[in-house]
Amino acid sequence: MRKNFGAKPMLYPMPVLIIATYDENGTPDAMNAAWGGIAEEDQIFICLDASHKTTKNILQRKAFTVSVADAAHTVECDYVGIVSANDVPDKLAKCGLHTTKSALVDAPVIDELPMALECTLISYDEESCHLFGKIVNVSADESVLNENGKIDVAKLRPITYDPVNHEYLELGAKAGNAFKDGLKYR
Repeated sequence: MRKNFGAKPMLYPMPVLIIATYDENGTPDAMNAAWGGIAEEDQIFICLDASHKTTKNILQRKAFTVSVADAAHTVECDYVGIVSANDVPDKLAKCGLHTTKSALVDAPVIDELPMALECTLISYDEESCHLFGKIVNVSADESVLNENGKIDVAKLRPITYDPVNHEYLELGAKAGNAFKDGLKYR
């Protein structure tokens, strides 16, 4: 038997995305966002309210980065989602995160988070809060790469948001082989 929960924002996994921007003074800012994902081969979608300082920064600079939150930095990633840059402009420094300017877009890359999508703004609709960005580059620290030079999820240790229990969960073990295991039914 199933239990109905009604219309709720419940989906698993729900990525924990850390959106980083520069403000009008060049000060780096970041926020935690869970409602987002890949929209096209080279596009990302994020639901961002217009009241966020990050949204204002993106609209001004036309660029942002999206880092994958990891288990090693769960506390810091949670903090940048709790505190607004409208109130605490140096919140990255307060939680010990550092940034380096992206070589490809006008936005900071968070040094401690080992994977980032570097993006330019495609569009933003204030009414729906829908933001679309073009992925210009994906960068990853060598510490999360396997021997073939590809990102190793076990080394990356990305976290997901559990919207039901309000918890962060580390993504787990391999469950199968994509585009291969299902071939047995052909």
